[in-house]
Amino acid sequence: MAPSPSPSSFDSSSFDSPDASGVVGATQQARLWQGDGWTARVLKNEDDDGWAVAMIKDGEPEPALVGPWTMGRDKKNPKPLDGPAFSTLVKTASEFVRRHEQQLHATLHQSLAVSSRGARVTVSLDIVPDEDNPAATLSAHDEAGGQLAQQRVSPSFKLNRVSATAWADGGFLKP
Repeated sequence: MAPSPSPSSFDSSSFDSPDASGVVGATQQARLWQGDGWTARVLKNEDDDGWAVAMIKDGEPEPALVGPWTMGRDKKNPKPLDGPAFSTLVKTASEFVRRHEQQLHATLHQSLAVSSRGARVTVSLDIVPDEDNPAATLSAHDEAGGQLAQQRVSPSFKLNRVSATAWADGGFLKP
């Protein structure tokens, strides 16, 4: 029978164990945890004496979220990552990414209803971001959903109640 390792030779800061999805091989170290599609990396904060944690979504080149990290008891080194902290970080980073995606969608797809010539008209602005050729389309629909007009506009077009009403009242001519 092989001798078991002594308690002093066992390093619990790095081991293979199932992650939350049950996958064996997840990295779980004091300053690096991987699992659930995320990597948490504790880094030295170059701006001061503290530490930061970067949350990186698998497949992404940049961190989705970077925030301060707690100092350890010795006030020099960071507190080690653990399961509950990693779970909280994953939840926080996932919510941050979701809110960012919702904000981007709201910016690129705007819509509002206005009254024009005694009828209710829904005016929408859809922007297609592109580094080389960004585009935007302004469209109008009646209450039944039928399209009244569609016009290509500059991606910098500002859709608001005044511009939508003026476009509808003007017979949907180029704004």
